[in-house]
Amino acid sequence: MWDEIGGGFLIGAAASLLWVGIGRISGMTGVLSSLFLIRDSGRHWALAFLVGLLVAWPVMQSAGYSTPINITDNTGLLIAAGLLVGFGTYIGNGCTSGHGVCGMGRLSFRSFVATLTFIAAGIVTVAIMNAVGLSL
Repeated sequence: MWDEIGGGFLIGAAASLLWVGIGRISGMTGVLSSLFLIRDSGRHWALAFLVGLLVAWPVMQSAGYSTPINITDNTGLLIAAGLLVGFGTYIGNGCTSGHGVCGMGRLSFRSFVATLTFIAAGIVTVAIMNAVGLSL
């Protein structure tokens, strides 16, 4: 339980620091897409944010923290999941971190609706996977 609380605190602190520090939202869609904006010369923040995300796990492991990460070996399922997430992010105008963490924190109605949709879709997906005997 404390791991989840600590993780939530760190995510919230990082999102708040980015928002208060440079006025940027820490949704991963925005962070990643800003890396590819050729006309935006001030994208160093996005690269630093992304590097921080990639370095965090090895740093935690070297500090002795470990947690089991279970993911499927089914390549087709992984590709389908990635495409569905990408499509959902596109039509939802943002991802779970953008809407769920940052948008909800700013009391955005659009983010509230999007977050409820993410949760509902997750519940339906798990129910269907359990009904057909699939598991990740």
